[in-house]
Amino acid sequence: MKVYSYSEARQRFSEVLNIARNEEVIIKRRGGETFSILYRKSSKSPFDITGIETSASTQDILDAVRESRER
Repeated sequence: MKVYSYSEARQRFSEVLNIARNEEVIIKRRGGETFSILYRKSSKSPFDITGIETSASTQDILDAVRESRER
């Protein structure tokens, strides 16, 4: 566990985040407050979606796009 003062953490923020990937980082403020930074790996991409089955061909899709642009 690494401990930084608020000022030091602000100056080295990128480094602090990189360290937090491997261990907990504590930031202490002048008034005695402490904050913890923990790395959380996201489970999956929000763009990772399942596909759908359709009978539309590539040409059907291109025709629909072309038609919508002509309006």
